[in-house]
Amino acid sequence: MWDRMLERVTPRDRLLAALVATAWGVNFLAIDASLQHFPPLFLVALRFAVLAVPVVLLVPRPDVELRWLIGYGAGFGIAQFVFLYAGMAAGMPAGLASLVLQASAPFTVVLAAALLRERLSGRQVAGILLAVAGLALVAWQRAQIAALLPVVLTLLGALGWAFGNLANRQARPSRPLHLALWMSVVPPLPMLAIALAVEGPARIGTSLSTAFTIDALPAMVGLAYTVLIGTVLGSGLWTALMARYPSSTVAPFSMLVPVVGMSTAAVVLHERLHALELVGAAVVISGVLLGSSKSRTSRRVPDLLPEPAPEPAPDAGTDPRPDDDPGPAHEPSAPTTRLRS
Repeated sequence: MWDRMLERVTPRDRLLAALVATAWGVNFLAIDASLQHFPPLFLVALRFAVLAVPVVLLVPRPDVELRWLIGYGAGFGIAQFVFLYAGMAAGMPAGLASLVLQASAPFTVVLAAALLRERLSGRQVAGILLAVAGLALVAWQRAQIAALLPVVLTLLGALGWAFGNLANRQARPSRPLHLALWMSVVPPLPMLAIALAVEGPARIGTSLSTAFTIDALPAMVGLAYTVLIGTVLGSGLWTALMARYPSSTVAPFSMLVPVVGMSTAAVVLHERLHALELVGAAVVISGVLLGSSKSRTSRRVPDLLPEPAPEPAPDAGTDPRPDDDPGPAHEPSAPTTRLRS
């Protein structure tokens, strides 16, 4: 299956897809660095505020209903990153977070079947069950050696991403990148209000007043990486690839995100995974790949896999094109999710 997919992609575009997946995998390290200085809820508001200002000034508003724009921003922008950042701040390893966030793929499939009455193929059901089994292995091992709460929070982030995918699919934008960028307008104000109420003005003020010191340099570099590389560059390239190829051809490249995330976290942060977690990771990736593939004999079934990415990009993501578009992130696929972090 993988060989047949690669035959359709030019070497240049294959390299670009791998580059985006690599950027999104490294993005989890950037998030980890930012969380060392900024409170998690305020960091969500800050990362989107930095992006929202130039977007409002320079990017035309997408031609979608306001409710779907708000729904996409609330799911993909607020819920995903609130729970992801809270989970990582509570002790979720960056590498493992890049894997667990892939749960947005089976979540998207199940929610689309339940809420949008999408039909599931046998292969998708098998992929979901396989991915869930892998996540169960990871969660069980985590519960033996550390608190389970960070895993649960990250799973809730994946669920938020899945709801964002459904809003993206319902929006059916003619210019997907515009929607992906304008989504950043939704989180800043509500997240700032929540951060002030929960984390307090004093803690937020301290993080801002010391933001340009030497000690805060890694956090600022991480924030810049998340906005410029993870979101703008990653989402832009991924959207172009999704417009050029079928989603079933591009989406599997998002499975490189947790591979890169766990590998770079092991090298840079010296994170070590238990053997059972590595087995669970392989099972999750296999399940997501199986669920995103299509049988050659089956009729077309709407794609439901998330794009990578965070942005672990903004979109890990959804395949936002209309159903009648044969062209072609977890964020990660029926409505496709792209993995962005």
